[in-house]
Formats: sequence, structure tokens, C-alpha cells
Amino acid sequence: MRKTLTILISTLLLSPLSVLAVEGPSLDLGKSLFESNELGTKQRSCNTCHGQGKGLDKIGDFNDEELKDIINACIRDAVGGKLMAIDSQEMNDLFSYVRTFQKN
Repeated sequence: MRKTLTILISTLLLSPLSVLAVEGPSLDLGKSLFESNELGTKQRSCNTCHGQGKGLDKIGDFNDEELKDIINACIRDAVGGKLMAIDSQEMNDLFSYVRTFQKN
């Protein structure tokens, strides 16, 4: 989780101030987390298995809580990372980015 915070803080420091004023989820930060191999210990990222959203088109079948649980399971199992708090900014950013891949 410490690596995740470092990525988040680095991204915020390099972002324009207008981005910092936004309180909602950030797709840019979500994308950074999705592509980061520092979420866990296995040197993998979400993008390793789901490049260009591969396999994520059916996530519309899951409600928000279910999808966040699935994201955490992938972080724990596939990436070797620690679970994110369901209501954390990081989870909301990653969750929002992952939702961009769903088909209606």
C-alpha cells in the first residue's frame, strides 16, 4: 500500500492544480494505478492480465460493491498486493477507470 500511496502522491504533485480541486474519482489516477506494477509484490499490474480492457467488457453484470471486491481479489491474488479500503480514493479512482471498459 505504501508504494500505491507513493504513486498517488507523485501523480498529484505532477498534476495541474485544477486536478487537485476535483473531489470525485480521477480516471487519470485510476489509469496510473491500473498500469502500475507497484501495487503488489509480483511485478504485475492490472494491465498485465487486462491489457486494453481484455476480459472486462462484462463487468456491467456486477454492482459497485461486487466489482470493488473483485478488484481487491485481483490485487491480492494476481498482483500480490494488499487490499484497498473500499471507500478509499485509490479504490474509487481504479474502480472508475475499470468501469470505462464495460459494455452496455
